[in-house]
Formats: sequence, C-alpha cells, structure tokens
Amino acid sequence: MGSMPSTMGLGLGSFVALWVLMVAAMMLPSVAPFAALYTRTFTDHWGVRLAAFAAGYLVVWSLAAVPAYWLAWIVDHLASGHPAVATGLGVAIFAGCGIYQLSPLKQRCLIRCRSTLGLLLQYGSLRGRARDLRAGLTHGAYCLACCWALMAVLIALGFMNLVAMVVLTAIVLIEKTPRWGHRAGQAAGLAALLLGVLVLFQPGLAPGLHLGG
Repeated sequence: MGSMPSTMGLGLGSFVALWVLMVAAMMLPSVAPFAALYTRTFTDHWGVRLAAFAAGYLVVWSLAAVPAYWLAWIVDHLASGHPAVATGLGVAIFAGCGIYQLSPLKQRCLIRCRSTLGLLLQYGSLRGRARDLRAGLTHGAYCLACCWALMAVLIALGFMNLVAMVVLTAIVLIEKTPRWGHRAGQAAGLAALLLGVLVLFQPGLAPGLHLGG
C-alpha cells in the first residue's frame, strides 16, 4: 500500500480517522510503559485515569492529522505527473527528517521524554478533575515534538506502507531508551540523509510520491 497517494484519496474526516488508528499502532507501544507507571502511582480509579491519559495523548496526535493531511494533499498535487518535482520533494522530506534527527532540539525533546521521574513529578503536581487528561495532552505534545519528522517521512514512503510503519515504530521505541536512544536517533538521521541522496538515483525509494515505485 506504499504506492498510494499520500492522502490515499480520502477526505479530511476519513484521513483523520485512519491517522488515529495508525498513530495508535505506532506510538502507543512506546508510551504504554510510562502510562502504566503513571497510573500505578495512584491507587484511586486507575482505569479511568489511564483512559483519560490515553485520550489526551491521542487528542494531540488527532489534531496533528489536520496539517498532515493538507501537507500531504499539497505534495500529492505538486508531485502528480511531475517525476522531477516528486524526486525533489522526496529529497527535501528525507533531508529535513535527517537534519532534525541530528539537531540539538531533537535531543532536548528526547531527553525530556526519557526523564521518567521528572515527568512523574511534573504530572503529579497537576490538580483538578482533568489532571490526567492534561497530563496526556502534555505527554502527547512531547512525543509529537520528538517524532514529527519521522512521521513526515511517511509522506514519501506512503502513509500505509506497513514496512515503513514497523521500522519507524521500532525507531521511536528504541529512541526512548536511555542506553540506545541517542545512537538510534542519530542512526535514523544519517539513514534519512542517505535516502535523500539515493532517491535522486532511485526515485522508487519514495513510493508515496512516485506511484507504482
């Protein structure tokens, strides 16, 4: 399914629904350990609190689907029938991802995500009935800041490219580990830069832009 248009021919509503399912499959494995730890620190109504945390997390990624859809729509229309433009967009997407992966901003975001104790203290200080929802919203924002560039690569690879989804999910999961996360993030950045060069010679490496690639 990687050789489909980035929007998959869907309207905004259908795209958002499919995006949420994709994000749940890709991101929840990496956030589940922290979410379980967060809710276990409280003894009251842990099931409800976990649901509120997850809902807040998914709200952030659901909102991110709107700019993702319009970006994909623009890319589809620019690349359709213009192989040279499609190749140029592929280079830009891969290079942009690689640069961000290697940037200090990315590293600061990852350090924040890996600071389990710091996050627990931050979220534990929240008050009010919506505190778990707010904690989920905050955590979702941190994850989005860490992973948006990796998700953008799916525009070039195809949003429903299952191989790409599995690889990116593994990268996201490893990036959040203190021992291997830094190296995994840098390796992913270098791989993205390499793909940005290789796609010049092999456009099929960006099947989401070159249909049938």
